[in-house]
Amino acid sequence: MTIEEYLEKPCWVIDILPRQVPEDSSGQYFRIEEYYREHPQIDTIYSKFTNILLKLNCYEDIDVSLSDREHESSEELWATNPAPKSVEAMVASCLSRKEMLYVVLTSSSAMITISGDDTYMTIYNPSEAVLGLLAPLAASEGLFLWMPPQSADG
Repeated sequence: MTIEEYLEKPCWVIDILPRQVPEDSSGQYFRIEEYYREHPQIDTIYSKFTNILLKLNCYEDIDVSLSDREHESSEELWATNPAPKSVEAMVASCLSRKEMLYVVLTSSSAMITISGDDTYMTIYNPSEAVLGLLAPLAASEGLFLWMPPQSADG
């Protein structure tokens, strides 16, 4: 499957919040989101993302690519089961350069993305087995796994 095909599939998110904040919420979501997108809070969140990916790689083979705006589709930029320090460096680069990180779970036909300016990870086309693995991994990092409403509608 291509990245574009994955992006059309149903998705779930691993987030700092337990569910999507409604548009009419009386809270101050945007100010709080801005707070979490600053250092050192965002560094802590991306460290948690790294931990989830590394733990996931104990169970699943992964192909990883950090987007390069000039060579985004280039197959040579994909690494299979990269070393833990490489995964850590790619997640850090994603954050510092505001790039996209793509992680394909090869045996499960699922894809995880991390955008360098978000406080959540997105999982496309996850099987029940993948969700069953990701839920406790997210919880172990103090994060939440949930399905956005628009994805639930198909």
